Amino acid sequence: MKKKNVLAALAVLPLVALLAGCAGASGSADGPATGTDGDAIKIGVVGASDPYWAVYTEAAAAEGIEIEIVDFAQYPQVNPALAAGEVDLNQFQHIVYLAEYNEASNENLAPIGATAIYPIALYSSEYSDVDDIVAGDTVAVPDDDSNQARALVLLQSEGLIELTDGGTIYSSIDDIDEEASKVKVTALEASLTASSLPDVAAAIINNDFAEKAGLKFDDAIATDDAADPKALPYANIFAARDEDKNNETFQKLVEIFQTTKDVQDGVFAVSGDTAVMLTTPVTDLKKSLADIQAEIQAAE
Repeated sequence: MKKKNVLAALAVLPLVALLAGCAGASGSADGPATGTDGDAIKIGVVGASDPYWAVYTEAAAAEGIEIEIVDFAQYPQVNPALAAGEVDLNQFQHIVYLAEYNEASNENLAPIGATAIYPIALYSSEYSDVDDIVAGDTVAVPDDDSNQARALVLLQSEGLIELTDGGTIYSSIDDIDEEASKVKVTALEASLTASSLPDVAAAIINNDFAEKAGLKFDDAIATDDAADPKALPYANIFAARDEDKNNETFQKLVEIFQTTKDVQDGVFAVSGDTAVMLTTPVTDLKKSLADIQAEIQAAE
């Protein structure tokens, strides 16, 4: 199979995002820590069955921190749960996704630590090469704004579509120049693009959903570059309520995630050995978030 690695403008994706604090959480790195109900610290994720979460839970317990991994089926459910205090932390999103959520909901969730950058990829059950895709075929992309923009930039890089805005982190299906594009594009909820493969020529599938669909990253016929320095907006993060961004226990949980080898190895394995692990300074994450939110406001 011929795989094309491309440099997608401005960044790289999942999903994915990670831990953060919620109002009402208590405790510090020097004493017992509890969540909003005085119980274990609840961490909202998409993909709780990934083996590294069990490893992470054990690593946190060894440091005296009891956590509970709370699974969500879809991305849009997780930030509202954190904002409402249903979970104490979450792990599922990158900076662009968080910026768009904050602006749309008038919330102020904050990044408190980086986890990894994951490439986004194009898969097909019909074709083994992008060049074989036939004019007029349909390609599926995620319907959430941030991942859709990233997917469209990748499709443009592969010569499948043309974007009237040149391709940015804000591109949408409305920006596709249909007359100049080779394929048609349809938007589906991110968790459904993998199951759409029998019905479309190809689909952009986020890393976490690809693995769950039984796909291997080597099956991808095109990918963006997770190691690109311009990819920071797509760094996955630990996200917290703003009032909890300095919570020492939550900061300790970030440290445990970033420094526990078995956890890092587990993340890398689940990603199909494609994740770029991060220890990006929180100041850089906050600046990226602020910059993106400012751009969103300016565009309104």
